Amino acid sequence: MSADLKRQVLAMVAGEACDPREVVESLLAELEAGTVRAAEPDGDGWKVNAWVKEGILHAFRIGENAPMGSGEVFHFRDRDTFPTWNPNGIDRNVRIVPGGTTVRRGAFLADGVVVMPPAYINVGARVGGGTMVDSHALVGSCAQVGSGVHLSAASQVGGVLEPVGALPVIVEDDVFVGGNCGIYEGARIGRGAVLASGVVVTRAVPIHDLVNETVYRADADGVISVPPGAVVVPGTRPTKGEYASRLGIHLQAPVIVKYRDGRTDASSELESALR
Repeated sequence: MSADLKRQVLAMVAGEACDPREVVESLLAELEAGTVRAAEPDGDGWKVNAWVKEGILHAFRIGENAPMGSGEVFHFRDRDTFPTWNPNGIDRNVRIVPGGTTVRRGAFLADGVVVMPPAYINVGARVGGGTMVDSHALVGSCAQVGSGVHLSAASQVGGVLEPVGALPVIVEDDVFVGGNCGIYEGARIGRGAVLASGVVVTRAVPIHDLVNETVYRADADGVISVPPGAVVVPGTRPTKGEYASRLGIHLQAPVIVKYRDGRTDASSELESALR
């Protein structure tokens, strides 16, 4: 199915599709079913399915602003190609707790996902089984969140739609993301990693590993990675220059203080690291 859909999407982007809206509907339906995805594991790494992102972008272009909503309470105005996702009738045990959460069409939520209000999950995102998305959390466009992940309150998993070849944010299985964390610009969080509250991971800011006495920076593709099992806390590093030194100015820097050993859960590792 995906090979045929890929041909249809590329034809639509090239202006050769007979019914672009029908192609968009097929793409969003397959994304919601989990049969296609914006990025997927590829050996030890990940690969981007650029055609999926191209199809999503084209769906925005052909859409028209239209009123949406329900009754007298909820009112929206958005592209008519992207209504909200309806969880009713699916064969997966997904909980979306009442209170202001929105899941956009074209997002996939696996069995056992719980979304607390209010939260937002954007088009192309994929959330694995048993993952908790807590209040005020964001799962951005095309972000790939694994199974058994905990996204704590107000955590932000950024979206990456453009450029189409850029890897979206990847949060692998069993990751614990603390409150008010930010993961942006296609960052990859390795399996079982723990981010303490307030950690910000972005390709512009190096990650300092105190355990291995090394510094992790973005690779040639602009992707910065947190190693599997790393326990990361907010830190600072001194700023270069006489003026900064004189004023004692430091910049924020994520710091790896230990690695999980598999004998304790994420919350216990985090508590130990912060003491």
